[in-house]
Amino acid sequence: MDLKKYLQKHFHQLNLRPPLFYGWNASLRFELGDPTIYRLNQEQYMQRVYHRSLELFKALHDREDEVILITHAYFADKPKNNVKKLNLYRKYIKKKESIKDLRLEVIADINCDLDEIPDPRNNIYRYWTKCTVEDLRYSQLIRAICNHDVGIKPMIYHRVYFININKNTIFHIYDDRGCDVIASSKEELMWIYKEFNDWILDYDRERINKVFLG
Repeated sequence: MDLKKYLQKHFHQLNLRPPLFYGWNASLRFELGDPTIYRLNQEQYMQRVYHRSLELFKALHDREDEVILITHAYFADKPKNNVKKLNLYRKYIKKKESIKDLRLEVIADINCDLDEIPDPRNNIYRYWTKCTVEDLRYSQLIRAICNHDVGIKPMIYHRVYFININKNTIFHIYDDRGCDVIASSKEELMWIYKEFNDWILDYDRERINKVFLG
């Protein structure tokens, strides 16, 4: 599968980088962690983060759906890193064929000005492969993504995007506080908007309502 052609067709001109929510019209932003709970009880805080992130993922993905699992890795101190040194896929994908098909694209420093020479230490190493949802150990993977900023092991340092090519949605947990969900059209997300309305981040609720109620 040609990832660039897929993104061009369904997410034309999307910049696959956070915050996805502000870069796309048909988008939702959900609150995972409540800071007031974190100060009182970290374990209770993380249980809510895990619960919400997993429920949203399961609502967006059927077991037979095909997904592109994309990881944006940064190796500032190891510019010559290669595919074999990223173990995320071996840990969280059950199907060996998907691991063998793992691809790597090195994206030059995107913050570099046109008159500057890109710094290789700022390169993005984009790894991706395709698999079905049932081939993913998605529960463990999502928990590891959520653990990063709170220092709980296991944790994943890199940015991970789940692209559902059957429903044309992208799911991204930006940290334990929240996640972004975007789709090629708002109709694909309408029922998610209604079903999980109470979880929408209040800070962005007005913007979201204008899109989905407009």
